[in-house]
Amino acid sequence: MKIATYNVNGVNGRLPVLLRWLEEAKPDIVCLQELKAPQEKFPEESIRAAGYNVIWHGQKSWNGVAILARNLDITEFGRVLPGDPEDTHSRYIEARVHNIHIGCLYLPNGNPVPGPKFDYKLKWFQRLTDHAQELLNKNIPVILTGDYNVMPTELDVYKPERWLDDALFRPEIRAAFAGLVAQGWTDAVRKLYPNERIYTFWDYFRNAYGRDAGLRIDHFLLSPQLVENLVAAGVDRHVRGWEKTSDHAPVWIELRDL
Repeated sequence: MKIATYNVNGVNGRLPVLLRWLEEAKPDIVCLQELKAPQEKFPEESIRAAGYNVIWHGQKSWNGVAILARNLDITEFGRVLPGDPEDTHSRYIEARVHNIHIGCLYLPNGNPVPGPKFDYKLKWFQRLTDHAQELLNKNIPVILTGDYNVMPTELDVYKPERWLDDALFRPEIRAAFAGLVAQGWTDAVRKLYPNERIYTFWDYFRNAYGRDAGLRIDHFLLSPQLVENLVAAGVDRHVRGWEKTSDHAPVWIELRDL
Protein backbone atom coordinates (compact mmCIF):
# COMPACT_ATOMS: atom_id res chain seq x y z
CA MET A 1 0.00 0.00 0.00
CA LYS A 2 1.33 3.40 -1.04
CA ILE A 3 0.51 6.38 1.18
CA ALA A 4 1.49 9.94 0.30
CA THR A 5 1.43 13.42 1.76
CA TYR A 6 1.46 16.53 -0.40
CA ASN A 7 1.20 20.22 0.44
CA VAL A 8 -0.46 21.39 -2.77
CA ASN A 9 -0.26 25.13 -2.01
CA GLY A 10 -3.71 25.80 -3.45
CA VAL A 11 -5.75 22.82 -4.59
CA ASN A 12 -7.69 24.61 -7.33
CA GLY A 13 -4.78 26.51 -8.82
CA ARG A 14 -2.62 23.35 -8.77
CA LEU A 15 -5.38 20.92 -9.74
CA PRO A 16 -3.81 19.94 -13.11
CA VAL A 17 -0.54 19.17 -11.31
CA LEU A 18 -2.32 17.16 -8.61
CA LEU A 19 -4.34 15.12 -11.11
CA ARG A 20 -1.27 14.48 -13.26
CA TRP A 21 0.65 13.24 -10.24
CA LEU A 22 -2.24 11.06 -9.03
CA GLU A 23 -2.40 9.40 -12.44
CA GLU A 24 1.37 8.91 -12.55
CA ALA A 25 2.04 7.78 -8.96
CA LYS A 26 -1.28 6.04 -8.21
CA PRO A 27 -1.03 6.31 -4.42
CA ASP A 28 -3.65 4.40 -2.45
CA ILE A 29 -4.04 7.08 0.23
CA VAL A 30 -3.13 10.76 -0.04
CA CYS A 31 -3.07 13.47 2.62
CA LEU A 32 -3.23 17.01 1.23
CA GLN A 33 -2.43 20.27 3.00
CA GLU A 34 -2.82 23.98 2.29
CA LEU A 35 -5.92 23.62 0.15
CA LYS A 36 -6.55 27.39 0.30
CA ALA A 37 -10.19 26.81 -0.60
CA PRO A 38 -13.43 27.12 1.36
CA GLN A 39 -15.38 23.93 1.97
CA GLU A 40 -17.75 24.45 -0.95
CA LYS A 41 -14.96 25.23 -3.44
CA PHE A 42 -13.02 21.99 -3.04
CA PRO A 43 -12.81 20.20 -6.44
CA GLU A 44 -14.61 17.09 -5.24
CA GLU A 45 -15.94 16.10 -8.65
CA SER A 46 -12.49 16.12 -10.26
CA ILE A 47 -10.96 14.14 -7.40
CA ARG A 48 -13.70 11.51 -7.54
CA ALA A 49 -13.40 11.31 -11.32
CA ALA A 50 -9.73 10.46 -10.80
CA GLY A 51 -10.83 7.42 -8.78
CA TYR A 52 -10.56 8.72 -5.22
CA ASN A 53 -12.99 8.96 -2.36
CA VAL A 54 -12.28 12.09 -0.34
CA ILE A 55 -13.00 13.99 2.85
CA TRP A 56 -11.77 17.53 3.41
CA HIS A 57 -11.84 20.49 5.76
CA GLY A 58 -11.56 23.72 3.84
CA GLN A 59 -10.96 27.34 4.80
CA LYS A 60 -11.18 30.48 2.70
CA SER A 61 -7.79 31.66 1.39
CA TRP A 62 -5.69 29.71 3.90
CA ASN A 63 -4.94 26.29 5.38
CA GLY A 64 -7.20 23.32 4.59
CA VAL A 65 -6.55 19.57 4.71
CA ALA A 66 -7.94 16.50 2.93
CA ILE A 67 -7.63 12.72 2.85
CA LEU A 68 -8.05 10.84 -0.44
CA ALA A 69 -8.39 7.07 -0.84
CA ARG A 70 -8.32 5.14 -4.12
CA ASN A 71 -11.11 2.55 -4.22
CA LEU A 72 -11.16 2.48 -0.41
CA ASP A 73 -13.71 3.65 2.13
CA ILE A 74 -12.89 6.54 4.46
CA THR A 75 -14.33 6.70 7.96
CA GLU A 76 -13.89 10.19 9.38
CA PHE A 77 -13.14 10.59 13.10
CA GLY A 78 -12.69 14.33 13.37
CA ARG A 79 -11.59 17.50 11.66
CA VAL A 80 -10.35 19.52 14.62
CA LEU A 81 -7.23 18.94 16.70
CA PRO A 82 -8.46 18.67 20.31
CA GLY A 83 -7.36 21.10 22.98
CA ASP A 84 -8.56 24.55 21.88
CA PRO A 85 -12.25 25.04 21.06
CA GLU A 86 -11.53 28.60 19.90
CA ASP A 87 -9.04 27.54 17.22
CA THR A 88 -10.78 28.02 13.85
CA HIS A 89 -7.87 27.08 11.59
CA SER A 90 -8.46 24.12 9.26
CA ARG A 91 -5.23 22.27 9.99
CA TYR A 92 -6.19 18.73 10.97
CA ILE A 93 -8.39 15.89 9.78
CA GLU A 94 -8.46 12.30 11.02
CA ALA A 95 -9.90 9.12 9.54
CA ARG A 96 -9.52 5.38 9.22
CA VAL A 97 -8.67 3.91 5.84
CA HIS A 98 -7.92 0.22 5.28
CA ASN A 99 -7.40 -0.54 8.98
CA ILE A 100 -5.01 2.40 9.41
CA HIS A 101 -5.85 5.41 11.54
CA ILE A 102 -4.56 8.51 9.76
CA GLY A 103 -4.08 12.04 11.03
CA CYS A 104 -3.43 14.56 8.26
CA LEU A 105 -1.94 17.77 9.63
CA TYR A 106 -0.70 21.19 8.60
CA LEU A 107 1.30 22.57 11.49
CA PRO A 108 1.56 26.38 11.73
CA ASN A 109 4.56 28.12 10.20
CA GLY A 110 5.14 30.27 13.26
CA ASN A 111 7.06 33.19 11.79
CA PRO A 112 8.00 35.81 12.80
CA VAL A 113 9.88 34.91 15.98
CA PRO A 114 9.15 36.06 18.62
CA GLY A 115 5.48 36.84 18.32
CA PRO A 116 1.92 35.52 18.57
CA LYS A 117 2.30 33.28 15.51
CA PHE A 118 5.24 31.49 17.11
CA ASP A 119 3.35 31.17 20.39
CA TYR A 120 0.42 29.66 18.48
CA LYS A 121 2.77 27.18 16.81
CA LEU A 122 4.15 26.02 20.15
CA LYS A 123 0.66 25.60 21.59
CA TRP A 124 -0.52 23.74 18.50
CA PHE A 125 2.49 21.44 18.73
CA GLN A 126 1.65 20.69 22.36
CA ARG A 127 -1.94 19.88 21.42
CA LEU A 128 -0.67 17.56 18.69
CA THR A 129 1.67 15.87 21.16
CA ASP A 130 -1.14 15.34 23.67
CA HIS A 131 -3.44 13.89 21.02
CA ALA A 132 -0.67 11.72 19.60
CA GLN A 133 -0.20 10.13 23.01
CA GLU A 134 -3.92 9.38 23.17
CA LEU A 135 -3.69 7.69 19.78
CA LEU A 136 -0.69 5.61 20.86
CA ASN A 137 -2.59 4.51 23.95
CA LYS A 138 -5.19 2.89 21.71
CA ASN A 139 -2.60 0.37 20.47
CA ILE A 140 -3.80 0.60 16.88
CA PRO A 141 -1.92 1.27 13.59
CA VAL A 142 -1.61 5.06 13.28
CA ILE A 143 0.07 7.42 10.83
CA LEU A 144 0.51 11.13 11.57
CA THR A 145 1.57 12.79 8.35
CA GLY A 146 1.65 16.15 6.66
CA ASP A 147 3.50 19.44 6.61
CA TYR A 148 5.04 19.78 10.07
CA ASN A 149 6.88 23.01 9.25
CA VAL A 150 9.93 21.79 11.15
CA MET A 151 13.37 20.62 10.08
CA PRO A 152 14.23 18.12 12.83
CA THR A 153 18.01 18.13 12.36
CA GLU A 154 20.76 19.94 10.47
CA LEU A 155 20.62 17.17 7.89
CA ASP A 156 17.14 18.40 6.95
CA VAL A 157 18.12 21.91 5.82
CA TYR A 158 20.52 23.01 3.11
CA LYS A 159 22.30 25.70 5.14
CA PRO A 160 21.49 25.30 8.84
CA GLU A 161 23.36 28.44 9.87
CA ARG A 162 20.92 30.58 7.88
CA TRP A 163 17.86 29.18 9.65
CA LEU A 164 18.80 29.45 13.31
CA ASP A 165 16.24 32.18 14.05
CA ASP A 166 13.49 30.83 11.81
CA ALA A 167 10.37 29.30 13.39
CA LEU A 168 10.90 26.11 11.37
CA PHE A 169 14.31 25.51 12.94
CA ARG A 170 14.19 27.15 16.34
CA PRO A 171 15.45 24.94 19.21
CA GLU A 172 12.00 24.97 20.82
CA ILE A 173 10.39 23.57 17.68
CA ARG A 174 13.04 20.93 17.08
CA ALA A 175 12.71 19.90 20.73
CA ALA A 176 8.94 19.66 20.34
CA PHE A 177 9.32 17.37 17.33
CA ALA A 178 11.89 15.24 19.16
CA GLY A 179 9.56 14.99 22.14
CA LEU A 180 6.71 13.88 19.91
CA VAL A 181 8.82 11.17 18.27
CA ALA A 182 10.09 10.04 21.68
CA GLN A 183 6.57 8.99 22.62
CA GLY A 184 7.15 5.95 20.43
CA TRP A 185 6.73 7.22 16.87
CA THR A 186 9.06 6.39 13.98
CA ASP A 187 10.11 8.97 11.40
CA ALA A 188 9.60 6.74 8.34
CA VAL A 189 11.99 8.51 5.97
CA ARG A 190 14.80 8.64 8.53
CA LYS A 191 14.17 5.00 9.44
CA LEU A 192 15.09 3.98 5.89
CA TYR A 193 17.54 6.78 5.10
CA PRO A 194 19.24 7.72 8.38
CA ASN A 195 22.14 9.67 6.89
CA GLU A 196 20.93 10.97 3.53
CA ARG A 197 20.17 14.59 2.72
CA ILE A 198 16.54 14.50 1.59
CA TYR A 199 14.35 17.54 0.92
CA THR A 200 10.60 17.94 0.41
CA PHE A 201 10.33 21.72 -0.09
CA TRP A 202 12.14 24.23 -2.28
CA ASP A 203 11.29 27.93 -2.18
CA TYR A 204 10.14 29.68 -5.36
CA PHE A 205 12.85 32.31 -4.96
CA ARG A 206 16.55 32.38 -5.86
CA ASN A 207 16.33 29.22 -8.00
CA ALA A 208 16.11 27.11 -4.84
CA TYR A 209 14.94 24.00 -6.71
CA GLY A 210 17.64 24.30 -9.35
CA ARG A 211 20.30 24.71 -6.67
CA ASP A 212 18.75 21.96 -4.52
CA ALA A 213 18.54 24.46 -1.66
CA GLY A 214 15.74 22.61 0.09
CA LEU A 215 14.17 21.68 3.40
CA ARG A 216 12.66 18.46 4.77
CA ILE A 217 9.49 19.60 6.49
CA ASP A 218 6.90 17.00 5.34
CA HIS A 219 7.03 13.92 7.54
CA PHE A 220 5.50 10.50 8.22
CA LEU A 221 5.34 9.37 11.84
CA LEU A 222 4.37 5.72 12.29
CA SER A 223 3.04 4.03 15.41
CA PRO A 224 4.89 0.89 16.58
CA GLN A 225 2.30 -1.37 14.94
CA LEU A 226 3.36 -0.19 11.46
CA VAL A 227 7.15 -0.01 11.63
CA GLU A 228 7.76 -3.62 10.58
CA ASN A 229 5.44 -3.09 7.60
CA LEU A 230 7.49 -0.20 6.20
CA VAL A 231 9.21 -1.32 3.00
CA ALA A 232 9.96 1.90 1.06
CA ALA A 233 9.84 5.69 1.21
CA GLY A 234 10.68 8.52 -1.13
CA VAL A 235 10.06 12.00 -2.49
CA ASP A 236 8.66 12.61 -5.97
CA ARG A 237 10.94 15.60 -6.31
CA HIS A 238 10.53 15.82 -10.08
CA VAL A 239 6.97 17.07 -9.50
CA ARG A 240 8.49 20.21 -7.99
CA GLY A 241 9.95 20.91 -11.44
CA TRP A 242 6.60 20.86 -13.24
CA GLU A 243 4.98 24.04 -14.51
CA LYS A 244 2.74 25.89 -12.02
CA THR A 245 3.58 23.38 -9.31
CA SER A 246 3.62 23.62 -5.51
CA ASP A 247 6.78 24.56 -3.66
CA HIS A 248 6.50 21.16 -1.95
CA ALA A 249 6.97 17.76 -3.56
CA PRO A 250 4.86 14.70 -2.75
CA VAL A 251 6.36 12.40 -0.11
CA TRP A 252 5.36 8.75 0.09
CA ILE A 253 5.84 5.49 1.93
CA GLU A 254 4.97 1.91 1.07
CA LEU A 255 3.63 -0.54 3.63
CA ARG A 256 3.08 -4.26 3.45
CA ASP A 257 -0.64 -4.93 3.85
CA LEU A 258 -1.75 -5.36 7.44
